Amino acid sequence: MPYPSLPPDGPESGTRPPTPAHPASPDRPVSSDRPARVLVVDDDPTVAEVVSGYLERAGHTVDRAADGPTALAQAAAHRPDLVVLDLMLPGMDGLEVCRRLRAEGPVPVIMLTARGDEDDRILGLEVGADDYVTKPFSPRELVLRVESVLRRSRLSAPGARPPGGQLSAAGLTLDPAGRRATKTGAELALTVREFDLLAFFLRNPGRAFSREELMREVWGWDFGDLSTVTVHVRRLRGKVEDDPARPTLIQTVWGVGYRMDVSGEAGGTAAV
Repeated sequence: MPYPSLPPDGPESGTRPPTPAHPASPDRPVSSDRPARVLVVDDDPTVAEVVSGYLERAGHTVDRAADGPTALAQAAAHRPDLVVLDLMLPGMDGLEVCRRLRAEGPVPVIMLTARGDEDDRILGLEVGADDYVTKPFSPRELVLRVESVLRRSRLSAPGARPPGGQLSAAGLTLDPAGRRATKTGAELALTVREFDLLAFFLRNPGRAFSREELMREVWGWDFGDLSTVTVHVRRLRGKVEDDPARPTLIQTVWGVGYRMDVSGEAGGTAAV
């Protein structure tokens, strides 16, 4: 279903966009270390044109698709570095497109969702999207989100400097250079954000972090929807815990946030 036209610029009323670790100049969008290829998937030509224009101004190459099958064909042909994907597509919806993209490889996905569709936003994160932006949105905010996800996904690029050595604890092993994670030898299929979140926890065992701190340290934002952190913690628990309903590794600290316990001594409590 088409969405109302986006404003040419300016944040959504009442919404403060996230502030990156290195803020952009107010006069132009953030520019990444090197250009990326971004696939924009939206059946509203106005939205697609505005988003594409801002990404191109930031130095990126942009491919466009208006439906799921075309998006999958474009992704197979051009191997994008990141996909901006509308949830509400004709025929094959964005959730199914995201599932199929993730099945083909670890391409980062930012989902576009309608205001108020919290269940859809959570579903988008749970099928593998790395982030979401709510319509109507500021195009500059979207560019900031794209840049943030790209910076982290490029840690896996050939020649990238490894952010520290191998991390191992409680049966988990992470190779930051190769962006590989295993649990008792079995490969874990983690999204970009899930990998970064687990790496952060493993580098800081025993310390409790609030959702605000995790958003700042892992996402690189000073502001944002904290449910993003909650959903990613839940997804990560589903992949690393023996019993995700009673987690023993990523524990809830009531009134604070979350803590990684690698001692194996703490009993599991109900997941929150």
